[in-house]
Amino acid sequence: MGFWDSEQCEYCNGPIVEKTMDLPRKAGKRYILIMNVPVGVCKKCGTKYYTANVLKTMESVRSRRKSNAEIPMAVYSL
Repeated sequence: MGFWDSEQCEYCNGPIVEKTMDLPRKAGKRYILIMNVPVGVCKKCGTKYYTANVLKTMESVRSRRKSNAEIPMAVYSL
């Protein structure tokens, strides 16, 4: 049984399922990509939920000075 089993969205009461996502986040003046983040996602409206330990880990990743890899990223404006 997973953490999000039988949980419902606080906005639409839809079921929440666990997914793994890559999330871009701002870290100072840069953007970073945090990969393989476990996220609870409402199947009905798409609201994302994070456990406390995932949020804590993401915050510690944002404050690290050294990353696993650096890649160029295209930027477009509409």
